[in-house]
This record gives sequence, structure tokens and C-alpha cells, in this order.
Amino acid sequence: MPFASPQPDIVSNHAPPHLMLAGQSRGGGRVAHLLVIDDDRLSADALCEFASREGWHVRRAATAEEGLDLIASAETTEQPVDVLLCDVSLPDRDGHEVLAELTRQRRSVACVMMTGYGSVDSAVAALRLGAVDYLTKPVVEDELRQALARALQHRQLLRENYDLRKIADPLSGGTLGVVGEDPRMLRVVELIRAVACARTTVLMSGESGTGKSRIAHAIHSLSPRRDKPFVELSCGSIPETLLESELFGHVKGAFTGAHAEKAGRFLAANQGTIFLDEINSASPGMQLKLLRVLQERKFEPVGGTQTIEVDVRVVLASNQPLEQLVAAGQFRQDLYYRINVIKVELPPLRDRRGDIGPIANHFLRLHSAELNRTIVSFTPEAMQLLLSYSYPGNIRELSNIVEHAAVLCKGQTIGTDDLPDMVKAPPRRSDGDESRGGPGLGTTAADWDAAEPRSLEEALRAPERRIILAALRANLWNRQKTAAVLGINRTTLYKRMKLLELDAEV
Repeated sequence: MPFASPQPDIVSNHAPPHLMLAGQSRGGGRVAHLLVIDDDRLSADALCEFASREGWHVRRAATAEEGLDLIASAETTEQPVDVLLCDVSLPDRDGHEVLAELTRQRRSVACVMMTGYGSVDSAVAALRLGAVDYLTKPVVEDELRQALARALQHRQLLRENYDLRKIADPLSGGTLGVVGEDPRMLRVVELIRAVACARTTVLMSGESGTGKSRIAHAIHSLSPRRDKPFVELSCGSIPETLLESELFGHVKGAFTGAHAEKAGRFLAANQGTIFLDEINSASPGMQLKLLRVLQERKFEPVGGTQTIEVDVRVVLASNQPLEQLVAAGQFRQDLYYRINVIKVELPPLRDRRGDIGPIANHFLRLHSAELNRTIVSFTPEAMQLLLSYSYPGNIRELSNIVEHAAVLCKGQTIGTDDLPDMVKAPPRRSDGDESRGGPGLGTTAADWDAAEPRSLEEALRAPERRIILAALRANLWNRQKTAAVLGINRTTLYKRMKLLELDAEV
């Protein structure tokens, strides 16, 4: 890769079509913008020249702060940064911290990380923070070209999701109502938009409270059926003896108490969408009837002989892994294969730590308006407790927690005293924590102390973890400042954080 003299802003005169983005310029579009953050002058020169030859509009920065400032200032213009090519080792801040800061600021910038000292742990950390790709120096041109292309495609998805949520504000009962920038949720949004216009059956999986009903509403709202009925039914909330009648209706006299004819939910959803939640709780007999209506779009009411044909989009959800139920013989294999056409997996809130703050603030605005109150924020201590809680009830539980706090709050800021006791004193550990073999995000220092007898080295980890965690929180998780306060170098801090599983709290 040839080298060129340093230039702060390199503009390509011949941008290929795939680098032309929709914009508000007079020409109706703009060239994709790349920012290179690298303090190695020769490396940065080579990267900038290559990207410019490829057609990118290239900018460069030598430090993390310079790059973040450039991204922030460019966001207010018609020439925002689309893709960031960032070195992991920077003089002022770690490249991972740059990525985490962009996520916190909810910037629609796709990131490609690079390093001269590649490691599996570093790559995994970058990808967990939302990086699109991870390259090892010296960078091969073909690999860089492909990584930048993937990043630009990802950036388009980020921007489309942002624009969609801007048009459909969750506070006004908008279309998606997806708050946050977790990469997995962005993929869910992408999938929803891709399948919404078809009649294809959609199967959602996820724990209770992860937002399956909201996603089902979003699929319907984005589909051509948006003006037709949306019918929702939780199969687990209806007694088995009544579920068939509830779904398919019944004729008069079909059973004791059937004093009049009743239309079922499938007929009510004709030409629209029906959402069947907790499908895992359906009995074998009901599963067989569902298989027929999914295959033929036909059914008979309970006690009736007339066949009714409907045009219905079916969306289903399960709060248990259907694959395991099939293996155990508790769920029909043929029905599983019939409904598992498009699968949407919703991650639990404890695995979306970066979204807890935005979601909590969203619920705060919502509940504050409902209570006709002016509550504007959480104290840093209250927010830290929210970030540390394990949320067995997921987003639904977070909404209840914020509502509880808003009701008790006497001023304009929610403090720790306003939060429920369970948040102030989290459970010792969740199932997810145990699966990692160590204390997790919902683990308190006392849990470390109360564990089974261990070696001296293991026993000393509890106070060490408390000290490092307190320093990280005091310095807002800035690792360079934390290392300086603790009197250790940054590499040592990284190693201790990994050992003590503190990296998961970023």
C-alpha cells in the first residue's frame, strides 16, 4: 500500500455508485465519509490514500478525543461520518472506549477496529461493543475493502432505524418503539422491516417481558395489513377447555354454557394479523388444529360443520425454547417446522446493558407525563443501581421499577431512595451469572465474600473487585483515568477486570 503526505481531509473525485448515499445536497446524494483515527502517521497516510482511491471522502484524526469531536461536529452538517476506521491503541484513550462512547452517544457510525497486536479477547470485546469488523495490521487491501463495504451497509441500517424511530416516536405510540442501539436489537429491527410486507409466519422467542407483543404490533403496523384488525391472544392465559372456542369460535349449544354463537379470534383477525403468545403452552390437540389452519387457512367452529376460510397473517411467540420441547415430545415437530419460517430472537435485558439507560429514560418521560409530573432524570447513583440490576422480568420489570420510582419521587430527580428494595439489594446471582462460572452483573460484594471457601488468592478477589469497581464508577468507566487513580498501568487494569469479570459491565 503506497504512502502519501498527510492530509487532513481527502476528497475523492470519482466515487463509485455503491459509495453514493442519499442526502440533502443539491445533487440528491453524497459520497460516503470515512474517518481514520490512528496516531501512526505512516499507517494513517496509507489508509487514507487507499480509501480515497476507492472513492471515499476521507478525514483523519490522531487521537480519540479529536476523532470524537470531529464526529460530533460533523453530525450537525450534511456530511456526517458514516464509517470509522479506528486503531485500538491510541495515545489518549483506548479504541474500545471510543466505540463505547459512540454507542453511549447513539451515533449512527459503523466502526471497524484495527490493531497491530491482534488477540481473540480484544476482537471479541470490540465485536461485543458493536464493531462491524476487526482487522490486524498490516492491513491487507482486499480485507480492508470488504470490511469497509460491510461497515457502510451496516451504517445504512443504523441510519434507517434511527430515521424510522424519529418518524415513529415511541412516546406517541409509534411503529417500532425500539429504544437503544444494541446490535442484536438493530438486527431485529432490520428483520422486522424485511418480513413485514409478506404474509410469512413469524416465530418470536425470548423470556417474558422482552417485548414480543410490541414487536408483533410493529410487524402488523409496517405491513400492508396495518389498517386491518390486529388480534392478540396469550395461549397460556386461557384454560385448555376454552382455548379452541376462543380461537375458532363455537356454534350455539356446542357445549354447556354456549348459549349463543361466537366468532373466534381467527375470524376476528380476517385480512389482518393474529398474534398467538405463549404458543408453547398449547395442548397436543390444539397444536394439531393450529397446524391445519396454518397450512390451509381453514377451520370449523367448535360444534359446527361449516368450514370457514380466512386470510390471516400469523405471528407466534414462545417464552420457552421450542427446540427443547420438540426433543422432549411436548411440542409437535411438524408444527414447529411449519411455524419456524422467520425466527426473531429477543435478547433479555441483562444482555443489553448499554440499552438500560436509554430505556429507563424513555419510561421516565412516559410515566412522568402520565402522572402529570416534571421528573427529568435519575441521580448517577440511582442510574448505577439500575445498570447493575439483573431484571428477571426484563423490559416490563424496568417499566414497573421506573413507574414505582416516579410515584415516590418528591422532586425532579429520582434518587436511590425512590427505587424498590429489590433494585437496591439485588439477588445474589442470576442463572446467567452461574452459567459463566463466576459472579455476574447482579452480584454484590457480599456474594463474593459469602461464597464457598477458596484459596487465598481467590478470597482476595472480593475486596480487589470492590476497589476496582468503585474506581471505575467514580471515573465513569474511563480505564485510563481509573488506572492512574489506582496507581497501576492500563494493561494490568485490563487483565484484572477480565479476571474479575468486570468487563461485562461496560
